Amino acid sequence: MNEIEKLHSLTKELKRHSELYYNQDAPEISDYEYDMLMRELVSLEEKYPEEREADSPTVRVGGKALSKFESGEHEVPLESLQDAFSFEEIEDFAEKTVKARENGGYVVEMKIDGLSVALEYKNGVFVRGLTRGDGRVGEDVTENLKTIRDIPLKLNSPENVIVRGEVYMPKAVWERLNAEREEKGENLFANPRNAAAGSLRQLDSKITATRKLSIFVFNLQKSEKEFQTHTETLEWMRSLGFKISPEYKPVNSLNEVIKAVEEIGEKRLNLPFDIDGAVVKVDNLTLRKELGSTTKTPRWAVAYKYPPEVKETVVKDIEINVGRTGKLTPLAVLEPVFIAGSRVSKATLHNRDFIKEKDIRIGDTVKIRKAGDIIPEIISSDKTKRKEGSVPFEMPKVCPSCGEPVFNDESESAVKCENSACPAQAVRNIIHYASKDAMDIDGLGDALCEKLFNEGIISSYSDLYEIKADSIENLEGLGEKSAQNLLNAIEKSKENCLSRLIYALGIPEVGAKTAKSFAKRFQTLDLFAKASEEELILIKDIGEATAKSVINFFSVSKNNETVSKLVLAGVNTKYLGGETGNAFEGITFVLTGTLPTLSRSEATEIIEANGGTVSGSVSKKTGMVLAGED
Repeated sequence: MNEIEKLHSLTKELKRHSELYYNQDAPEISDYEYDMLMRELVSLEEKYPEEREADSPTVRVGGKALSKFESGEHEVPLESLQDAFSFEEIEDFAEKTVKARENGGYVVEMKIDGLSVALEYKNGVFVRGLTRGDGRVGEDVTENLKTIRDIPLKLNSPENVIVRGEVYMPKAVWERLNAEREEKGENLFANPRNAAAGSLRQLDSKITATRKLSIFVFNLQKSEKEFQTHTETLEWMRSLGFKISPEYKPVNSLNEVIKAVEEIGEKRLNLPFDIDGAVVKVDNLTLRKELGSTTKTPRWAVAYKYPPEVKETVVKDIEINVGRTGKLTPLAVLEPVFIAGSRVSKATLHNRDFIKEKDIRIGDTVKIRKAGDIIPEIISSDKTKRKEGSVPFEMPKVCPSCGEPVFNDESESAVKCENSACPAQAVRNIIHYASKDAMDIDGLGDALCEKLFNEGIISSYSDLYEIKADSIENLEGLGEKSAQNLLNAIEKSKENCLSRLIYALGIPEVGAKTAKSFAKRFQTLDLFAKASEEELILIKDIGEATAKSVINFFSVSKNNETVSKLVLAGVNTKYLGGETGNAFEGITFVLTGTLPTLSRSEATEIIEANGGTVSGSVSKKTGMVLAGED
């Protein structure tokens, strides 16, 4: 078998394994074996790009990152729907479409809570996908849509069609994604819809591919075939390979419409995906044309929105959680109550200002609901049921995790623990310290940082320099050679410039660029640590919030102890400078691709040391684009 034959054979084999894994839940090979086959196919497709099939499995993993999304005009406008919030409004819609009951009736569908997109196919091959945008012009997110496995890259028939669907994120995927983001100290997505929106609009389609988005197709926008009813189009789209609107129901009378809407309402909280209502549509397509549209919405459809469920319960206690960024978040411990499909016993109180504004106290009777039917939230406290002797809740003066004083600035809503050795923040700070833009300790990734911490080998990043070979060489995944390589990388990090060390300390508000400014100005770590707020603010682009954050960091005794350990370990605390000058003064560079002899961070350091600046995108201010391969 030659290489081209091998390419097509691998394509066929991987399609079969994907079908078994994703659709039948019956994999025949391990994830590792699948990845190895995929890697081999990628290599062959790079060698013979003209042989790559339109629906190759490699398309699903994402391609090259874009610098921006291009816009595209919808061939058929994507209209929005008129909302109804009561059954009286549904009755009013039925009266205006009375002909529908005599000509095919209605179709009631779930209104999936996601992002509307149009998918365009030429000769059965997926060629373009646009977001709804303003209904007439949307963003071209074709490469990202190709990573969604529910979207067929090739139809079961060579049709020229445009269909409309709703991209969504399953609840289980959203929960896993938020758990991962919380672990990394990143902002959480408020609900699955927000997560889907953020995932679909990633400029790097490889990121979209990891988010496991799904889609339901609910409307045939354009086709060369003729149909009498919407129901016919749904079943035809199903036959082409689309995942269509789930559990749609054809009905005739108004009573049947309302019953179908109620049935969806009863099951909506137990569905594996979010819905934000039910849609009632006229089924007869000829009648739809007669009814037409207003300037904003079609007259042949209406979206019923379900009211949120609200219940009363009692605040038994208020706990304080310390996040990986040091932020203290109050959490209400509730008398368990069943609401919106699940048992709720806790609800976030967000911050000090939220508690103060709603005057929530321990022992209060409160009304709760689920924001977006997902996240429990307290709406209000019933003051008439408040017990005598109740007192306002006060945020703690010390961190409940480490006992160090917290910073409780009245001008900010957040209360923070700035102790870098705080157990609630330690792993995140160690990971940050070892990261590429900080101390760049090769081989010390997230998993190993966690393992070293969990095994009790280190408790903060300063402990890295005390690790002995015999304490790590027997760890799972490490051998004698790997352990020595890690120790060599840790030792090498001692030689880094002061700018990297300042960034590695993990001071809130201090990024890599700000750390360089501080290093250049103060030259030594000692002078930087002793700088006053006034001295810090005098530096260009340093604001009050950043200056205050630096002062807070060095006012914590545990942080100073950690820094002292770094000094005793021999970590460099002086600004090394490097190549300096003003050759690039006033020039803004954009770096792209793989540079032949430098990493991007190394190139950035040289440019900035010589007076230039580096931007992430091309603009009117760009003076030079430095482009490497790929």
